[in-house]
Amino acid sequence: MDYSQFLNMIPEATLMAILIVVFIADFALKNNGKKHEILYGLTGLLLLGQITPCALAEPASAFGGLYVSSAAANVMKLILTAGTLIVVVMSQSWLQRDDVKNKEGEFYMLVISTLLGMYMMMSSGHFLMFFLGLEMASVPMACLVAFDKMRKQSAEGAAKYILTATFSSGVMLYGISFIYAATGTLYFDDVVACLTTSPLTIMGLVFFFSGLGFKISLVPFHFWTADTYQGAPTAVTGYLSVISKGAAAFTAMIILVKVFAPMIEYWTVMLYIVIVLSITIANLFALRQKELKRFMAFSSISQAGYIMLAVVGANQMGMAALTYYVLVYVVANMAVFTVINLVEQNNNGTTQMESYNGFYQTNPKLSFLMTLALFSLAGIPPFAGMFSKFFVFMAAAQSGSVWAYVVLFVALINTVASLYYYLLIVKAMYITPTDSPLPTFKSDCNSRLALALCTAGIVAFGVFSCIYGWIEAATF
Repeated sequence: MDYSQFLNMIPEATLMAILIVVFIADFALKNNGKKHEILYGLTGLLLLGQITPCALAEPASAFGGLYVSSAAANVMKLILTAGTLIVVVMSQSWLQRDDVKNKEGEFYMLVISTLLGMYMMMSSGHFLMFFLGLEMASVPMACLVAFDKMRKQSAEGAAKYILTATFSSGVMLYGISFIYAATGTLYFDDVVACLTTSPLTIMGLVFFFSGLGFKISLVPFHFWTADTYQGAPTAVTGYLSVISKGAAAFTAMIILVKVFAPMIEYWTVMLYIVIVLSITIANLFALRQKELKRFMAFSSISQAGYIMLAVVGANQMGMAALTYYVLVYVVANMAVFTVINLVEQNNNGTTQMESYNGFYQTNPKLSFLMTLALFSLAGIPPFAGMFSKFFVFMAAAQSGSVWAYVVLFVALINTVASLYYYLLIVKAMYITPTDSPLPTFKSDCNSRLALALCTAGIVAFGVFSCIYGWIEAATF
């Protein structure tokens, strides 16, 4: 084997080196007050440094086409790495709890392992390489969901996640076996050359998309989402909702557009149905939620539907729109989860929506920042979320299909409807009267840093057009 080919996998190689360094540091350091600070500082600095290899990496391939990295994939890796860094920063208040203290090393290693799997998934050029990357991301994620092992809901959420993930992986492998039977190869470039619209390949496409739909939590593959989001630690819920979803959505577009291009008329129909169901059903169920993490679970299902609108266009603009949407979604969603995490850690683990009644009276700054994030998620101008939705709508419209316009019309109606349930939280914080609002508390430095980064992104990504221009240039 020519081991020099690993030099073509610089982002993956450096992230693997980070994982090894964190593992050795966790093993070597003594369990005292300084271990937490050293591990946190080391992990944070290494992840910050990881942005450089992602930004400077060139398109490359290795191992006979098993690994194929593009400029668009490197941009997405950079975005997900930055999002992971925010997760590490905002999780510090939770990692100081007595029941998880001295376990931060395991947390960091699981997070980095999951990110490494996502890297491999996005840069795969072969179905088995893609599947290995997917499982590398999924298995550590199940451990993260169950990390708060003293809570019954955490174990229950992890059990539902891993069981559903196992079933979806089996369905996906079944679809991949159909594709192999029809084409005789699993290399992406070779499959697209041999693919025909036979019943075997159609079934393979359906099963493959069904398995992938679980990872993106699209309807009707979403049933695990609310229970898992509620049971997982809030930092893990934020990581699962944005980083994992972004990687899966990006990979879905790559494979559908690149590998299943000869079957575009089939998978676009599936996308139309899934997008309409995801946005509509998620909005309806979000209206009924009284628990904030379950509410954000259905919000994320709806957002997944909007992300997949970018895939409908099957063009380069769609790729740029999807990447930009994930970037905006990372900062907006992580801002919300940072506030939820702060409230949970400072007020006996409360995540009920009614607990936020009168929140502005006692914590006006946090209320304001959460409002900005919710406005961005809802697509209210001039925040970045409005532009991200506009670009995915434009990408879908470029397909020129009548059905695409119908789906866009449904999505627009649901966008207006989503304003109502996002504003329910704003109403609770600012308007709903209460005799016992949440007490005033002081945010820790790390949470303030995470909120500052997210808020800056919410504002800057909607104001500076050069950011979208950079993403567009990288993906064309």
